[in-house]
Amino acid sequence: MNYRQRVGKFGENIAKNYLLRQGYKIIGLNKKISFKEIDIMARDGETLVFIEVKTRLSSVFGNADDAFDLKKVNNLKEAIGRYIYENNFDENLVRLDFISLNISRLEKRAKIKHYKDVV
Repeated sequence: MNYRQRVGKFGENIAKNYLLRQGYKIIGLNKKISFKEIDIMARDGETLVFIEVKTRLSSVFGNADDAFDLKKVNNLKEAIGRYIYENNFDENLVRLDFISLNISRLEKRAKIKHYKDVV
């Protein structure tokens, strides 16, 4: 596992714990759908939530919010659509969320932003 992958896994673990504290039920991590990957799948009540997590340790290349672009959204929508179709799931009970984590090594703190229903 390279450095970027380790940072990503670290951020996903922080996001997972955050979601659990918010009352979500985690049902899958790093779920492969076709050639795409969903970072976290969770239940928020009756709603199936697909969650993309972006983590940054520095703002040199922008903060984590900047990493969620149109290309990423389109890839996720394609994967979610395939999942809904293959599992005969009600698309009205599905949501895509985005969690950004900007981590300060100096302060040893993570700033978490949770954007719900981003598309």
